[in-house]
Formats: sequence, C-alpha cells, structure tokens
Amino acid sequence: MNITLKPTPEIILTGDRATGPLHLGHYVGSLKQRVFLQSQHEQTILVADMQGLTDNAHNPAKVSSNILNVVADYLAVGINTEQTTICLQSQLPALAELTMYYSNLVSIARLERNPTVKAEIQSKGFERAIPAGFLTYPISQAADITAFNATLIPVGDDQLPMLEQTNEIVRKINHLANKKVLNECRPLLSNAPRLPSTDGKNKMSKTMGNTINLGASEKEISAAVKAMYTDPNHLRVQDPGQVEGNIVFTYLDAFHSDKDYVEQLKSQYRRGGLGDGTTKKILEECLQSLLGPIRNKRAEYLNDKAQLMAILKQGSQAAKEKTEKTLFDVKAVFGLNIL
Repeated sequence: MNITLKPTPEIILTGDRATGPLHLGHYVGSLKQRVFLQSQHEQTILVADMQGLTDNAHNPAKVSSNILNVVADYLAVGINTEQTTICLQSQLPALAELTMYYSNLVSIARLERNPTVKAEIQSKGFERAIPAGFLTYPISQAADITAFNATLIPVGDDQLPMLEQTNEIVRKINHLANKKVLNECRPLLSNAPRLPSTDGKNKMSKTMGNTINLGASEKEISAAVKAMYTDPNHLRVQDPGQVEGNIVFTYLDAFHSDKDYVEQLKSQYRRGGLGDGTTKKILEECLQSLLGPIRNKRAEYLNDKAQLMAILKQGSQAAKEKTEKTLFDVKAVFGLNIL
C-alpha cells in the first residue's frame, strides 16, 4: 500500500455509518488502510449512528442494531484499540452543537450545490422531500472532522466536495476569530481500486444484497462467487474471453496474493482455454482463505457484547474530552462562553 504522509504523526478521522455489517468493499477501500495507519498516527474511528439516521429515520433499528456489528468488524480485521480510538457519534454531544453553529455559516444553496449530496439525493429518491438532516450532512461531517482537529481524512474521490465544504467552514471560523482556531484538513486518497458489486450492474450496497460481508459464511461466499458476472460472450472454455469488466478478475486483482499468477490467468483467459468455472473456483478459495479467520474472530467478539460496549464506552469518553475542547474554542469565537 503506497501512502505518502508527513514524517510527523497526523490526526486522522475516519468512520462508517452503522447501517449494516461491513463488506469487502469496505475492506479494500478503507479497513486495510486503517490497520496500516494506526501504528504511525493518531487515529479515531467514528461509528456514525446519527448520520445513519439521515436516510433511515423511518427504520431506526437498522442503525441501532448494527452498531456492535460494525465494531466487531473493526476488531476482526485488526483494528487495535490501544492504537485507534473507536467512538460512537451519538455519545459526543459536542458534534451536534458544532453542527448547529456551523449551519449558520452555510447557505441552503451551497448545500444543494454539493455534487456528492446531489448524487445521493437522486440515488435515494429524495428529490421531492429531502430530509433536513440529509441535506445538512456536509455540515455534520465538518463538525466531526473539526471536533477532533483532524488533519488527514481518508476518503474516496466522491467525498472530496465534503472536505472542500469543511475547509470553507474552517476558514470562516478562523476569519471570525482573526486567528487559527481550527485546522484545515487534507484528503488521503487510497490507491486501492474501487471494488464493483458482485452483480456487476449496480453500485455496491448493503441493502441490495450485491456485496460479500466480512462475516459471510462459506456457503454465502460460494454462492456470491458463482453468481458473479463474467464475459457473456465467453460461452465455451476454448473461446477467447475478455478480462476488462469481468468481475471475477477484478476481485482476483484485489485479493489474490500472487499478482504474477493472476496475470498468467488473464493471458490464458484472453487466448482461450480457461473456463469461468475454474477462475471462480480460484477466486472462491482466495476469499474463503481471507474471510474465514475474520469471520471466526468476528463471531467471538459478537459473543461478548459486553466487551464491545466497554470498548465503545471507553473510546467515546476519550473522544468526548477532545471534542468538548474544540466546542469550547468555537463557542468563544461566537462569544458564547459567558457562564
């Protein structure tokens, strides 16, 4: 994993909405990176349960029932609580208060111009009735980032407009204070490929059933691989096949440890003489080997929910102290520290 960072420790904030268990897309896109970063930098992972409600308020159990699932996923892939703080968004009241203060610095028109928000509104069918909490998502995210005074935020390309809006708020606060109160943040873009959904048709989504969860059973992994989209014109083993757009090879690129072997498979597939069944079998063996230990660890953690709750409580308490310090500084900018 090629990541260029400053030689001095960065303050890193990352996290996930607690709307379902995490899957292979999360593993490739963020979890491996977090494990790599935690030994070198000050890293906090925020379980974003409040933001999970912005499009799930009609079904809040979808959020609350998945909080411990997400924490178990973190621990199972190698997140170390001695190196990384895991905290729960709803247990940090400073975040909501900062969101309120920042909302006075951002116009509705600016929120509506955010391309990430516009895309999500369309994909979720919110064009006629946009929940206010969803529209102000970028402000809430800015509160999260600045509350920890984070300097580096691991994101995908689609989240860059969110960081731009965060830095706009930071500059307004610093301008009002006539001094530096908050840090601007920088994106950390992973060089990992964006993993497609297993159906090859839709965006990878927990709710659409086109992912492979980290806790997937052997049968679930096998069924998902067998159903994967390949080259529709590769009808016989001896036919030349197309690798580009072939989901099986995309996953082999992401997860197989022997890259030279994968390139050999691609060459053979392009020439003809390599069947889809064989490539899927190779991929399944690879994923079973990867996910078996993660699944077992995850089950162990979920069998001790009291331990998971203790981890969240301890991390949230540590995070609360940090976020309240930032809140105090921001309230001073508005002249509200009068009592």
